[in-house]
Amino acid sequence: MSAEDRVKELGLDLSNPPKPAGNYVPAIRVGNIVYLSGHGPVRPDGTSVTGKVGAELSVEEGYDAARLVGIGLLSSLKAQLGSLDKVRRVVKTLGMVNAAPDFTDHPQVINGASDIFREVFGENGIGARSAVGMGSLPFQIPVEVEMIIEVEG
Repeated sequence: MSAEDRVKELGLDLSNPPKPAGNYVPAIRVGNIVYLSGHGPVRPDGTSVTGKVGAELSVEEGYDAARLVGIGLLSSLKAQLGSLDKVRRVVKTLGMVNAAPDFTDHPQVINGASDIFREVFGENGIGARSAVGMGSLPFQIPVEVEMIIEVEG
């Protein structure tokens, strides 16, 4: 099954990629590599999820926020490429969690994004990954994720 077919099967709406919150582009292609800027969790109604994981938000709520981030990244990727079927593989994901000082479950939170990439791209959706904690993130969002993707040449 193609990535585009999986998106339809999952019922994902990728028609509204998030707008940049500063002076940058959401995605840029260099040869057969696409670099995706950090994205935050934007709900379908355009509002953002906020809060610190391990304080105001649970691991499960952080996971759900990271899943929203993954959907936003897929939206920006589709806008850049025209079709997710051009993706060869996820190369690298960096997940940042706005976490309480004693929080230690960063990987479980970032799995929200990683799981959606695996659902859409299969085993090619699993790449190298870092999941790290931050003292804060822009606009008090709980999760930010950036990616590097290999695409057809």
